Amino acid sequence: MASAPCFPRNRGGKRVEDRKVLSGIIPVIQKGLCWVDAPAAYGRHKTLYSRCRRW
Repeated sequence: MASAPCFPRNRGGKRVEDRKVLSGIIPVIQKGLCWVDAPAAYGRHKTLYSRCRRW
């Protein structure tokens, strides 16, 4: 039986690297930040939020 992929599928456009997004999600959850306050180095806050919700 094949296992399901761990990361969500691409929904169009250029996909941001999963490691980069995961590295941005972790501090937001650990520090209890709002998504808007996520470090800009990890991509748009909307991308981080969307990817976290889909995982």
